[in-house]
Amino acid sequence: MNATVQTKIRALLAPLQKRWAQNPREQRLVRSALALLVLALLWFVALRPAIGTLRSAQIQGPQLRAQLQDMLQLQAQAQILQAQPLAQTQDSKSLLEAALPTLGSTASMSLTGDRATLTLEGSSADALAQWLTQARLNARARPLELHLTQSQGLWKGQIVLQVSSPATP
Repeated sequence: MNATVQTKIRALLAPLQKRWAQNPREQRLVRSALALLVLALLWFVALRPAIGTLRSAQIQGPQLRAQLQDMLQLQAQAQILQAQPLAQTQDSKSLLEAALPTLGSTASMSLTGDRATLTLEGSSADALAQWLTQARLNARARPLELHLTQSQGLWKGQIVLQVSSPATP
């Protein structure tokens, strides 16, 4: 900057600086306003979002703990299933047939190779869920295809299951 410009700026600011130095009341008001502005900024930038997060964490905490418990139970069940030796195909088929009375007279099953086809004619959801659980846990069978329809709360259709086979060394 040019020296003359600096001199002109100082000349313009001199009366303001003199007036500022003579008014301690205005200095206190400006400082108070700045402090209030800093506090408002601190509230809106730091404290308010943190308090909102804390409140939502208190609400979500029990839900997340319940989800964690469910996941831990599923993990334990998966580990138990993984630890079980694979059943021979013939054993799996006989276990599937043994579970068939769970569905009553509304179901029939045919076995072909390493697949079992379950045909349903009006089975209840509870009975079907129970049979599928037995098929998964006991016979180590897993569903491959589902062709089901629901009518008046009863299930009709077919389920094709892969029957476990021994691991090849």
